[in-house]
Amino acid sequence: MQTLLILVELFVSIGLIVVILLQRSEGGALGMGGGGGGGLGGLFSPRGAADTLTRTTGILAILFFLTCLGLTLLSLRGRDEHSILDTTPPPASSTTKAPAKAPAIPLPR
Repeated sequence: MQTLLILVELFVSIGLIVVILLQRSEGGALGMGGGGGGGLGGLFSPRGAADTLTRTTGILAILFFLTCLGLTLLSLRGRDEHSILDTTPPPASSTTKAPAKAPAIPLPR
């Protein structure tokens, strides 16, 4: 199950990277998508492509977070959880010793 989720997360992250790189940036300098749309209809017009890529980015981001959450829950399933408040501290008198005092060194005059 964990291997399947890792593979899904890998494909979702690659898809997310591709979709983000296809989007047109604010300055229009780095975006590979968009541009002067040919006769491809409303889906791939500059406005339609932006809406489609934005929606796809949102869906892939949600899938990415869900797979991360699923992997985290799977990794925590086999752990032996206990609180540090449940443990009793060792007795202070038997485990601690008085610190050794350093010999006094006279200061030169």
